[in-house]
Amino acid sequence: MEIKNSFIDKTNPTFFKKHQNALYKSLEDKHTTVDVEEDPLGTRMVLNMGPQHPATHGVLRLLLELDGERILRNRLDIGYLHRGVEKIAENKTYQEFMPYTDRMDYLSPYSNNVALCTAVEKIAEIEIPERAKYIRMIGCELARISSHLLYLGAMVMDTGAISFFIWTFRERERLYDIFDNFGGHRFTISHSRIGGVHNDLSPTCIDMIREFTKSFPNEIRDWRKLLNKNRIFYDRNLNVGQISHKDAVAYGLTGPNLRAVGIPYDMRKFSPYLRYDDVEFDVPTRLEGDNLARYFIRMEEMSESIRIINQCLDKLPKGPIRTDDAKKTYPSKDEVYYSMEGMIHDFMMTDTGVCPPEGVECYHAIEAPKGELGFYIQSDGTGHPWRMKINAPSFTNLQGLEKILDGQMIADTVVLIGGVDPVMGESDK
Repeated sequence: MEIKNSFIDKTNPTFFKKHQNALYKSLEDKHTTVDVEEDPLGTRMVLNMGPQHPATHGVLRLLLELDGERILRNRLDIGYLHRGVEKIAENKTYQEFMPYTDRMDYLSPYSNNVALCTAVEKIAEIEIPERAKYIRMIGCELARISSHLLYLGAMVMDTGAISFFIWTFRERERLYDIFDNFGGHRFTISHSRIGGVHNDLSPTCIDMIREFTKSFPNEIRDWRKLLNKNRIFYDRNLNVGQISHKDAVAYGLTGPNLRAVGIPYDMRKFSPYLRYDDVEFDVPTRLEGDNLARYFIRMEEMSESIRIINQCLDKLPKGPIRTDDAKKTYPSKDEVYYSMEGMIHDFMMTDTGVCPPEGVECYHAIEAPKGELGFYIQSDGTGHPWRMKINAPSFTNLQGLEKILDGQMIADTVVLIGGVDPVMGESDK
């Protein structure tokens, strides 16, 4: 397929010559069925957006071929935040790697912690206490709300409502205060431990969570009253960035982006972990597959998260928060400070860590706020993985973003990026 672009050739050939051939070749490979007409008037241009851009939700670079104000074709360029965490994991013990997961999807670090812990516990055959399972579920659902709040505030701000961003961040600040009491840190919490959790919930923390779950539904109600019938917000998202059921599956969309086309795929229902099979909740779906549908899905998911948290608090059993096996988890600080055996076990867990059987491999995934987050581990019998691969939902969703952007207006680019809600920390890994 021959592509001509007289605008680029005539105006600044030196600047574009380096990138033009590679860009068009990649666009041809991705869209072989697109009928691209010649451009005799030279009205088309290639726009380079990002990676240093205040509205791309991270270091994301987009190459957009424009015909006037409409995107003909596009190509995403990722990898600018690459930190090599998968290779770092192979040189750390499983527990030492825990803080690195916080820096992947840094908008919901607790979910990342739980995803790693459950994968290691699966390959090492570690059973955690019931109380720890419910505490993890509470933390994961609070993290889901926190992540969706940033999506909501940023996406609505992209449509022009700047003050709404401050409104959602007021609720995130309340969640940060809860996490501070929950695990001793507001943001990168690292509260989960292989074999359980670091500390129990204090009565003060439980009261803070109950107060939040009581008042937060009123905020959701007010947001719906403000946005659902707001003509500017509604028109900016209705029928914008539509993707079909077939394409969503083909491009590997996951999470709310997949459920917005009518597929009720949720790891909490599809492959229950922790105690999600013991609580009642619905999986919201829509059929439209546009940016407005993705908004409705996340709004409903926050309400369902409140429902799950309340059930977890009601069902929260008494008992230990870590497994009672010195070879599989860290001892409590009381044991470390006041017994020689506890100090030895703490040292051995730090030096060697959990050692799954040699030659065993496993994959385990959870339903993170952005979709299926899975860890694949191969063990060589030592305290660190021989191989670890991460199935990050932002990476798979960005594949679909290329399809979503085709044919859209340039003014909707940032709104659509916010609607897909990627985080480059886990995309680039």
